[in-house]
Amino acid sequence: MNTFKNIGLKPGNAICYSGYRDGQRPGESVPTYDEIREDLLLLQKHWKYLRLFDCDEHAARVIKVIRDEGLDFKLMLGAYIEAEANNFNCPWNGGIYTPPQLEKNKILNQKKIDRLIEMGNQFPEIIFSLSVGNEACVDWTDHYVPEEKVLQYVNQVKADADQPVTFCENYAPWLDKLEEVAKDVDFISIHTYPVWEYKPIQEALAYTQQNYRSVAEKYPHKPVVITEAGWTTHSNGKGIEPSFVNEELQKIYIENLMKWAADQNILTFLFEAFDEYWKGAPEPFEPEKHWGLFNIDRTPKLAVKHLFT
Repeated sequence: MNTFKNIGLKPGNAICYSGYRDGQRPGESVPTYDEIREDLLLLQKHWKYLRLFDCDEHAARVIKVIRDEGLDFKLMLGAYIEAEANNFNCPWNGGIYTPPQLEKNKILNQKKIDRLIEMGNQFPEIIFSLSVGNEACVDWTDHYVPEEKVLQYVNQVKADADQPVTFCENYAPWLDKLEEVAKDVDFISIHTYPVWEYKPIQEALAYTQQNYRSVAEKYPHKPVVITEAGWTTHSNGKGIEPSFVNEELQKIYIENLMKWAADQNILTFLFEAFDEYWKGAPEPFEPEKHWGLFNIDRTPKLAVKHLFT
């Protein structure tokens, strides 16, 4: 299935972008206009489509830079919805909230959905699709939102904005619990991370292909996009075998993935543009900090170094 054609896009490379640098983090400090401009001037050489995770001040600055600088990007804009119910299956110290906090989150989420619609309507020439959440239904999530509420958000955005609407989630929930959501989204967005599922590089691409096919074959009349796929370059040994990750292995996975995606015309967002040190546990080799194709100082890793020499 040509997912570019099915959602009205021209073929192009896609990548997830979050511009938080060392010492910055969501809710506390936002990258400046000049920092985002530096990032986007770097990315525009090789990527056409960017995915943003939340409709916040960071996203507003990204849009301002694109407009003011006349950059040729199209955005998938998301609303990062917070927990509306407890998830007792969350394997780390998260997923459990007090009733007042859950009620507060519901109010916050509705404001985010309203903001998502507002930004979509304000910038239709830049924003090509809208996502109502990110990994909020998978079994291990620490910000669980019931499937019926996700469906409600999908239909609210569809009613009030013109862009195609999706929900970004790990591939597994699409195979069972998200069947009703799948009926109403304009296209399905899946995440695939072989290295998180203990796959060595020799099995990685085949596993991603299997993840994709399992969803695409279940919903043969619905476009399926990969909104996250990548390979970290460090691990502290918690969840990912350290010998499975380094820059050389990241390069192999990214090159194999992009060749397959191009051959199959599957819109695939690489995860992610830049390392982000605010993520995950404090340990320096925490894998969540090292998914970028660029280091935190914006120097290219091996996977993309040849593009910038």
